[in-house]
Amino acid sequence: MNRQEIIDGIVEILKTVRTINPEKLVGITEETDFIKDLETPSTEMINIAAKAEQKFDVEFDDDDIDDLGSKVKDIVDLIIRVKERK
Repeated sequence: MNRQEIIDGIVEILKTVRTINPEKLVGITEETDFIKDLETPSTEMINIAAKAEQKFDVEFDDDDIDDLGSKVKDIVDLIIRVKERK
């Protein structure tokens, strides 16, 4: 699975989050910031991480979540790291 496929999957997840304006999901890149660019409430980040675990068949450690940055590339990197751990 390449980085763009992961980004596409994350966009699919974000489309299900009611607090995110769907118009902001156009043109998402690795540099898109969940909190600044998409105005995602920080409390919603845990929900997004849980949905990412299901979608990509991975399990994040608590430390992974605690250290997660707010950019799309941060969750892409995390998904790749966890998949490599398996």
